[in-house]
Amino acid sequence: MSELVLLLLRIGFLVLLWFFVFGVVYSLRADLFGVKVRKLPAEAAAGAPASGTAAPAAPVAKPASAKPASAKPSTGPATVATAQRLVITSGPKAGLELPLGNDTLTIGRSSESALVIRDDYTSSHHARLILRGDAWAVQDLDSTNGTFVAGQRVGNSPVSLSLGTPIKVGATTFELRA
Repeated sequence: MSELVLLLLRIGFLVLLWFFVFGVVYSLRADLFGVKVRKLPAEAAAGAPASGTAAPAAPVAKPASAKPASAKPSTGPATVATAQRLVITSGPKAGLELPLGNDTLTIGRSSESALVIRDDYTSSHHARLILRGDAWAVQDLDSTNGTFVAGQRVGNSPVSLSLGTPIKVGATTFELRA
């Protein structure tokens, strides 16, 4: 081989090595310091806090065993009048309650989600709770490990929910309550 070809091979391997080094450093930086969260245009115009979480989804910590005496499980879909909170029954955040409004509630590992679940079995954008008319429904967002309602895997189409029906996302189980 000529000296020119050897020089070009050395330079090529050196450039490839530097790309590898920069890739490792970038990956380590993202793991150590997290991903930069940006404000959505609607939040910036409204002057919303820059914390990265939506204000209506602020969790209210209450014990999971605290049930109203008059609460009766419903057999039909949960309606706006009856489903007022989302209660985590098992998992790392067991006992946490979130008030339900009239907005869609996103669930996932991403800091942009309304309900952030940080475990190895939850996707960044895992599922979403949707208010369809007067009934709540859950929709899987092409997650790797799936979303389960009463033990049955949910597809991409929304599935109507009843009060007290267990919904499993990753290692966390939650349900809608009055």
